[in-house]
Amino acid sequence: MEFLQLTMQNSTVTTNSFRAWCLAMRPKTLVSAIVPVALGAAYAFSQTSIEQFQKLPILLCFAFAIIMQIDANFINDYFDCLKGNDKPEERLGPKRACSEGWITLAAMRRAIIICTIIAAITGLPLIIYGGYKLIFAGLACILFCFLYTTKLSYWGLGDLLVILFFGLTPVCLTYYVAMPPALQAFPLEVILLALACGLVIDTLLIVNNYRDRDNDRKSGKITLIVRVGERWGARLYLLAGIIGELLLFYVVYAQNESKIGSMLLILYLLAHFYAYEKMIQLRQGRELNKILSLTARNIFIFGALSVFALLI
Repeated sequence: MEFLQLTMQNSTVTTNSFRAWCLAMRPKTLVSAIVPVALGAAYAFSQTSIEQFQKLPILLCFAFAIIMQIDANFINDYFDCLKGNDKPEERLGPKRACSEGWITLAAMRRAIIICTIIAAITGLPLIIYGGYKLIFAGLACILFCFLYTTKLSYWGLGDLLVILFFGLTPVCLTYYVAMPPALQAFPLEVILLALACGLVIDTLLIVNNYRDRDNDRKSGKITLIVRVGERWGARLYLLAGIIGELLLFYVVYAQNESKIGSMLLILYLLAHFYAYEKMIQLRQGRELNKILSLTARNIFIFGALSVFALLI
């Protein structure tokens, strides 16, 4: 996938073409939408029988999460272009569609509207399985999808939102709608699992902001990394992965005392430590995009091992 995306970026991209939209969707980020739903579904499956396990809402949760992630990428692309944060000569990260002229601002506005409507339609049937209160959860997802790029990321609240909307919300609500009505609740283990997921996925935002810390400071975007500085920014990356893994280890071992499943989880830590070591060696510049790719891979490893450990 990385080779394909680099090839596409290095070739001529026709405005508003299929290739341009593929780049704007940022396929590598979709793992962050899929993993939380997979964890919530896996834990629900481990706590009930296959006959009681609600399968259709799981599919709806996956669809809603993926569409919302694409929508968030479009929103980020559009508003950062408007604010001038994605100037090609200054940007260290992967190229952005609107700033590069691959997609016009008018076309991106339409895409954002369409994605938001499709996400709402996709998520609406979930009220059949979880009640009308899920409408408020869905509206919060949509609202903060816009507020993150336009306001909250500039105030250093991005990491908190990741833990909330890539951890607590998707994991807990997926578990909730997957369980039969009589068993719908939010046990401590699910909350800890959700926190673990949010912390691990936040490593992706941390390394992104670590790379952009100097440009963010100049543009007035006060991220958490800008606040704490380079050294503690790297430590936050390391600690987020470690604490997330420890929480997951507790949930897995508390659930079934599976030594095999628990030991497999160490593989994520090895991959995380490797990415951290490379990160502090590189320190700054476009080379940190390699750590971004490693971190996305590590999140996939975390998700795959977690699902396996929960199910065995």
